[in-house]
Amino acid sequence: MAREGGVIRVVVAARSNVVRAGLESMVRSSASLALADETSADVLLVDGSGADLDLPSLPTVALLDIGDSSAVSFALRSGTRGVISRDAGSEEIEAAIQAVHAGLVVVPPEFLQQLLPEMPPAVEVLAEPLSDRELEVLALLVEGLSNKLIAHRLSISEHTVKTHMTSILAKLGVSSRTEAVSQAIRRGLVLL
Repeated sequence: MAREGGVIRVVVAARSNVVRAGLESMVRSSASLALADETSADVLLVDGSGADLDLPSLPTVALLDIGDSSAVSFALRSGTRGVISRDAGSEEIEAAIQAVHAGLVVVPPEFLQQLLPEMPPAVEVLAEPLSDRELEVLALLVEGLSNKLIAHRLSISEHTVKTHMTSILAKLGVSSRTEAVSQAIRRGLVLL
């Protein structure tokens, strides 16, 4: 587990001294990360799959060439919990470290499509798609906001929100706000 103030202790492994130095510098410059050795680290940040490195058994984030699906597959099968592109910036790397430390798995979206190409769409397409504004209203509805708060957040009238809600309910084929939220989540119209 991370120590004082929620700082996550990270050990860096890379074949290249230049890459290792760059990653260590990124870790040192972060307020939420601290450089650690193998015996006290919470997360391992490795450039490459690390297959031929003698690495500690820690939650791992691997920087890989995302286009190489065999390397990504190998890393995930080997227990790596986070895979991000070698081109990732420091913010993306830090976010991946935090996610893996929290027990989540980080997989590039484009690789996820390769893993699941034969899966049919999760739901049927709407006969009449929601407008951009209706999607904004729906997203705020999912957050639990009232019509008045939605109107305030979007700088529109409460009457306009009611009009959008009527249209959303009709397009989703539901009769209540609760059903609309359920449908929005099930159909992947909003992110949680």
